[in-house]
Amino acid sequence: MTDPLSLAPQPQWYWHLWTDENGVSRQEKCAINSFELFSLNTGFPTAGLQMPQFSHKLFDNGNALLSILPVGWKGDWHENAIPKLIYVLRGAWWVESMDGHRVIVSAGEFCFGGDQGCIRPPDGKFGHLSAQIGDEPSLHLIIQRNDDAWRGAKPGYFS
Repeated sequence: MTDPLSLAPQPQWYWHLWTDENGVSRQEKCAINSFELFSLNTGFPTAGLQMPQFSHKLFDNGNALLSILPVGWKGDWHENAIPKLIYVLRGAWWVESMDGHRVIVSAGEFCFGGDQGCIRPPDGKFGHLSAQIGDEPSLHLIIQRNDDAWRGAKPGYFS
């Protein structure tokens, strides 16, 4: 297996709009480069990560984070530990549900991970399977609720 640290992401750049001590708005280009290897399902049945997933918590409460799936990343069958909106900022990935439906989510699109409470079948296809697609890492902005507000949300909930 490839050494996980050799796949560490490059800094991710963003523009930070802020107000200085004189009340003047300013913009500064900043880098996020403190990505860590961790599973988003900590404390739950974890995805069998064949390659690492790099993430950076944007807030201490963990409600928003950036996640990078390196080229070649593939998870094993698992369900999302908590409901989350997953925005693809760059690259693409696919997600396959237990019913065999596979969708591709590309840059500029987002999906909702609300597959909590799946029943574990004998074939081991539990929750969803997912993988990065293409020749560039897939960068995701993830917004999640660390409570039960979105749990059980049915299609059209956000309409």
